[in-house]
Amino acid sequence: MASRKVQRRPQGAGTVRQLPSGRWQARWRDEHDRLHPAPHTFDTKLDAATWLDGESWQASEAVAVVERQDPTLKAYGNAWLAGRDLKPRTHAHYRRLLDQQILPTLGSRPLSAITPTVVRTWYGEQDRDKPTLRAHAYALLRTILTSAVDEDILSANPCRIRGAGASKRAKGIEPATLPQLEAIVAAMPEAYRLLVLLAAWCALRSGEVTELRRKDIDVAAGVIRVRRGVVWVSGEYVVGVPKSEAGVRDVNIPPHLPPVVKAHLAEHTGKGPDALLFPGRGGSWLPPSTLRGMWHTARDAGGRPDLTFHSLRHTGAVLAAATGATLAELMARLGHSTPGAAMRYQHAAKDRDKAIAAALSKMAAPKRRRTASGT
Repeated sequence: MASRKVQRRPQGAGTVRQLPSGRWQARWRDEHDRLHPAPHTFDTKLDAATWLDGESWQASEAVAVVERQDPTLKAYGNAWLAGRDLKPRTHAHYRRLLDQQILPTLGSRPLSAITPTVVRTWYGEQDRDKPTLRAHAYALLRTILTSAVDEDILSANPCRIRGAGASKRAKGIEPATLPQLEAIVAAMPEAYRLLVLLAAWCALRSGEVTELRRKDIDVAAGVIRVRRGVVWVSGEYVVGVPKSEAGVRDVNIPPHLPPVVKAHLAEHTGKGPDALLFPGRGGSWLPPSTLRGMWHTARDAGGRPDLTFHSLRHTGAVLAAATGATLAELMARLGHSTPGAAMRYQHAAKDRDKAIAAALSKMAAPKRRRTASGT
């Protein structure tokens, strides 16, 4: 791939460059002529240049503090986050974990004073009723301190609690049945029924389906080209590449849906190639709060008040697994870069097969009773 053009800023300030995703990255230059990326990427070159001219000094000060012999976790953690090129939602998530879960207790401690006992005590005080949040906070702390070990600030990582960075679902997700899905779709406003159908039958993420545009749909070939996703971060929409490289994919539409897609494009989608399939008012992206309101009404009508919108992706994945799809085929369809998540859906399909077998036995039960009675 040809290298992107780099726009150089004034001597010593840094550089601005466009990333393969189309977004812009600002990198500021420290006194040792080392380049450090801004804590997030930008929509335009001007936004990146503005940050470089006006706010890069804050990141520079954070790094200067870290270069002291024994920085506090707050100083080191803030500089660590400032030096990472993360997707906007990931950056915001890490920022919340630091500010709400980690730094209030451990932030004022020098790194050398964070011992395995300190970590274990902190971890024990985290809310056990929020296992995912607890696991994410621990995993972030462990990652930050691993960097401190790599940089010879610490001799060993004090995060040594086996399994603390992983969480199990408090309860399994029960996929929607086909009758439930049909009822939910019927309860949605007409312009957004296809949104539910594609999320379920094509197992799309919510950010992927709400960013779909006319140019992404090939009705004749029966294919959706997933190339982008939209997320709502800190009060604004951010469009970027999907969650992972594997997320950039072509998804075949089940043959019963293209007529519905064609009708939706004719009745509810603008004429231009960039017209959103499921716009909100004014043609912009569908606000999360609007989608949430419609979804809650529809799922209640379908008898599944427990179902989240993301559970539609789970439903589609289990349906795909139930067809006998291989692990590699599931990974490709769902846009997974590792086998773990796809394997969960295969297991769910196997569980569903057990339920089918049990239902078959119930069908046979009357015949068994007649045989036992000699009639």
